[in-house]
Amino acid sequence: MYFLHTTRLGFRPWTEADLELAIELWGDVDVTRLIGGPFSTDQIRERLAREMANLHTYRVQYWPIFLIASGEHVGCCGLRPYQVEQRFYEIGFHLKRAYWGQGLAAEAAHAVMRYAFNQLDATGLFAGHHPANAASRRVLDKLGFQYTHDELYPPTGLMHPSYRLTQEEFVKR
Repeated sequence: MYFLHTTRLGFRPWTEADLELAIELWGDVDVTRLIGGPFSTDQIRERLAREMANLHTYRVQYWPIFLIASGEHVGCCGLRPYQVEQRFYEIGFHLKRAYWGQGLAAEAAHAVMRYAFNQLDATGLFAGHHPANAASRRVLDKLGFQYTHDELYPPTGLMHPSYRLTQEEFVKR
């Protein structure tokens, strides 16, 4: 069922049948307030369609993740095209509030990093976070990402701290 897994988490692609899961995640103000949300059902439907299109076109998406032990939907973690010609991807994660503070974001992101570098032969990864999101900053630091610049994130209208990690840096860890 899962194409990628960690000790606690399983990843699978989004499908059209997952609209309710997507609404539970991206319709939650706690999950989305720092990424431009909350989002309407129509916006979530469009986001889900984009995720599925990204998988078809680029072989990546912010995949839904589940607890292996119980099958509970935790959130999503994955990749988006960023600088496709250079094989650079954006990595990100959105977890439901009930799963915050359990180390699941770092665990999921590390699995996605291995996938990016080992399966997609990515040259590097980009990540950003809302300036007020100290938890995401800590996760990126823990994963070895290096701050590079602030970048405008249109959904929030703010300059978001931005980070990079190259394949070479990942291999050294």
